[in-house]
Amino acid sequence: MQYFIIGERELVLAFSLVGVQGAVALTRDEAIEAFNRITGRGGTLSAPVEGGRPKVLILTESVTAMIEEEVLEWQQGGDYPLIVEIPGIQGHLQGKKTLTDSIREAIGIEV
Repeated sequence: MQYFIIGERELVLAFSLVGVQGAVALTRDEAIEAFNRITGRGGTLSAPVEGGRPKVLILTESVTAMIEEEVLEWQQGGDYPLIVEIPGIQGHLQGKKTLTDSIREAIGIEV
């Protein structure tokens, strides 16, 4: 399965060590450009990554916060790539729930 990451330089480098291509995005413009290129929204005719369009797009929380509207619109369309959000290099953004917190809230069990 093909993956692609958009995030901070350190995370893109770390993922590249295991063969995942990525794009560094420190500003909204960089994040939008990379997101549009990967999803094909930018009118890009060539494949954004070697071997075709990725099936999973990994975004850091900070990138997702910068392009929240675009990500939500893409997710509601239900098309590939699937978007997965991970914490950035500094950890979770303040106010963001962890996956564990969301599960606890959904099932009502404190572990």
